[in-house]
Amino acid sequence: MQRLLISLACFLLGACGPVWNDPYPAAERGQNILYTAFTERPKHLDPVQSYSEDEITFTAQIYEPPLQYHYLKRPYALIPATAVAVPQPSYLDVQGNPLPANADAAQIAFTDYVVEIKPGIRYQPHPAFAEQPADISAFHTLADFPNRGTRELVAEDYVYAIKRLAHPRLHSPILGLMEEYIVGLHELAQSLQKSAASERQGWLDLREFPLAGAVVIDRYRYRIRIKGKYPQFLYWLTMPFFAPMPWEADRFHSQPGMAEKNLTLDWYPIGTGPYMLTENNPNARMVLERNPNFRGETYPCEGEPGDREAGLLDDCGKPLPFIDKVVFTREKEQIPYWNKFLQGYYDASGIASDSFDQAVQVDTGGEVSLTAEMRAQGIRLSTSVATSTFYMGFNMLDPLIGGDSPAARKIRQAIAIAIDQEEFISIFQNGRGIPAMSPIPPGIFGYREGRAGINPVVYDWSEAGARRKDIAVARRLLAEAGWPDGRNAKTGEPLIINLDTTTTGVGAKSRIDWLNKQFQKLGVQLVVRSTDYNRFQEKVRKGAVQLFYFGWNADYPDPENFLFLLYGPQGKVKHGGENAANYANPEYDRLFERMRAMDNGPERQRIIDRMLAILHEDTPWVWGFHPKDYSLRHAWLLNRKPTKVGNNTLKYQRIDVALRERLRAQWNRPVIWPLAAVAGLLVALALPAVVSHRRREKASAKS
Repeated sequence: MQRLLISLACFLLGACGPVWNDPYPAAERGQNILYTAFTERPKHLDPVQSYSEDEITFTAQIYEPPLQYHYLKRPYALIPATAVAVPQPSYLDVQGNPLPANADAAQIAFTDYVVEIKPGIRYQPHPAFAEQPADISAFHTLADFPNRGTRELVAEDYVYAIKRLAHPRLHSPILGLMEEYIVGLHELAQSLQKSAASERQGWLDLREFPLAGAVVIDRYRYRIRIKGKYPQFLYWLTMPFFAPMPWEADRFHSQPGMAEKNLTLDWYPIGTGPYMLTENNPNARMVLERNPNFRGETYPCEGEPGDREAGLLDDCGKPLPFIDKVVFTREKEQIPYWNKFLQGYYDASGIASDSFDQAVQVDTGGEVSLTAEMRAQGIRLSTSVATSTFYMGFNMLDPLIGGDSPAARKIRQAIAIAIDQEEFISIFQNGRGIPAMSPIPPGIFGYREGRAGINPVVYDWSEAGARRKDIAVARRLLAEAGWPDGRNAKTGEPLIINLDTTTTGVGAKSRIDWLNKQFQKLGVQLVVRSTDYNRFQEKVRKGAVQLFYFGWNADYPDPENFLFLLYGPQGKVKHGGENAANYANPEYDRLFERMRAMDNGPERQRIIDRMLAILHEDTPWVWGFHPKDYSLRHAWLLNRKPTKVGNNTLKYQRIDVALRERLRAQWNRPVIWPLAAVAGLLVALALPAVVSHRRREKASAKS
């Protein structure tokens, strides 16, 4: 009985060991690990297919393209990654003869880029580089393979990766665009299509297929030849699409039976970057660990004004990466994500709408600062306008709202005026955004401030700035289109517009209710058709939508990367491109083709202004908003600078592990007084029985 009471008290009071709410294994305490979360599972980790923000969070840490962005400099600056230097363009005429650097774009038939990579770079340990047992049928994960190996990165790996863009079974999302530029890529795609059709299964050894636009010069050099002049091509060389792929890995994962077990490059990426994926459970947890073969790199020693004062240069010249391991936990709801951040179990966090007032205060002048509660915890706030745009697209192939008829155009313009983006930003974004006037966000060449930058179809200019047109203007446009008060002028039938979306979860209903009210201002009936992500994407690919929500983060800091979203030859249905609205305007397309090859300057700005005027008039999108990013981090997370362009940022960040452990313990001490009270009560209740038991024992002993 006495032992039972002691054990009970020990348990309830925590005297035999601390009671923690730590969600991580005890073995991880005190380790150099960054803890973060993800909300949507990545669908593609093969670099030739991956193109979403959810995926590049992982792929950018694993794969190494030849170039990268300077972590601290703004405007963004290209620097080498695995390359020795940023390659300079060499211009050629139609006969292949060299042209001077200042040659007119019309003279340039081809541009050559010779990329030289650094020697001695090695891949992460991987079974593809080692001999394996003949029978692998019992192996179900990469960890089951008994042997690991590595080898040096060579130029051929980059050429092999470029050829994979044309692989018929991989369906690269940038094949259509790259066929326009990389010499011979279209022909290679056709050749591979025939070969794949004849083989049906198995591995296509791409080394056997020549590609004039990607040629190995020697062990460490390769040449890329593109059509015409395209200065933005260098930006593509920062992206995982152009990261190396060893043929051994492609062959290894193409073995019979591998796909059925998810033993694919889409599940197990392989690279030379600072981290490698060691745990892939996209429904719960994903883990990156330091690549023991990483080539080595040092933290930058220069940035922009204010970086030194912010402590962002304190680690100048130190070897990267700083963090040994990154643990990503899937959080489907914002509340547990936010609470774990406040407890110190996530090192950084965004700010959901429900938590905005708890985290941030805005004074009468619009200045944003942290609340006293956040400051007391040492939490830091970073803000920036993202190089992103969110929009509602019209399917321009739709017989009712698409096309270039005056009636359809006026319907689109009326809807664009009626949907109050300022109200949406205020209600659902807590003011974290600015209304979009075009696809181009602030910080990108071509964006204009003030009166010169407004969309005159949707806004008027006043002394207070841009002012959305009165709803009466939208109603008049709708009536001129033949739909007064949202009904057909001839038949009286209601105007019904369908919106396809994947919106689910907390807050979805309120957003849909709000959107319905916007359409009701015109008398238009909105039908919201919610579906899962894959079905939604299929409907967009087939053009089986009227309205849809999309967003775009800059792949690279150039207006071409936003304006191409409305370029006719990028049409989603006809060409499989990124123009999901399927918009096509001959004048816009001609101007785009001139603009994309130009260097920044007054003439390029003039052309962009005309392109935007065409878009304003045609209204293929409801111009949405450019978000403002608010990011929170704990005091122990260092070297964190917001960016939407550079993605390989984990290697620069550092954790003060001792500070984290101390503050976590301080913030998560178990509250034991209720347990102590319960324990005291139980002891008091049990004590008479113990005393009585001892008396009986003594009496028995005397007798």
